[in-house]
Amino acid sequence: MKTYLHREPRGAVSRRRRIVALVLTLPALALAACAKEPKAPPPPAEVKSVDDRFAIRVGERTVQMQVAVLQSELMQGLMFRRSMGADEGMLFVFSHPQRQSFWMRNTLIPLDIGYFDPSGELKEIAQMYPGDEHSVPTNSRNIQFCLEMNQGWFSRMGVKAGDKLDLKAVSDAIRARSFQPSAYNLP
Repeated sequence: MKTYLHREPRGAVSRRRRIVALVLTLPALALAACAKEPKAPPPPAEVKSVDDRFAIRVGERTVQMQVAVLQSELMQGLMFRRSMGADEGMLFVFSHPQRQSFWMRNTLIPLDIGYFDPSGELKEIAQMYPGDEHSVPTNSRNIQFCLEMNQGWFSRMGVKAGDKLDLKAVSDAIRARSFQPSAYNLP
């Protein structure tokens, strides 16, 4: 019995080897491409909190404001604070205009409060005294922003009814706190 060996032409063997090598190499190349180190996304901007201060203008004056937006922040306000810088204050931001009313439970420093309408116009200023639990309500039902400052600040700085709160800076501060300004009817 004779055995016949099939012999392929010379070029066919090297072509077959190249195809096999290519078939084996393609998945490795694909894996290598996938394994390349992707560009790291830029680190997220640091999210600010109610403890951070934002430079926001009121009339011609710049105030370093804490910006309270969460219900817990609105309720806490400046309670238990023993002092506040000369040009520091806390801005209370509400989602819609309404009649506002503040009191001084557990608040240890004398304050003035400025009440602003949705356009950022200062409408009213009232004095508040440490520990006084009597409400200090607004006359207007159209107040959306309230700014607490050290007592006498508004008169010392010449800030009066009609002066404007910089709403663009308020929007920027709200955005830095990772909230949407549109939730507060701000651009």
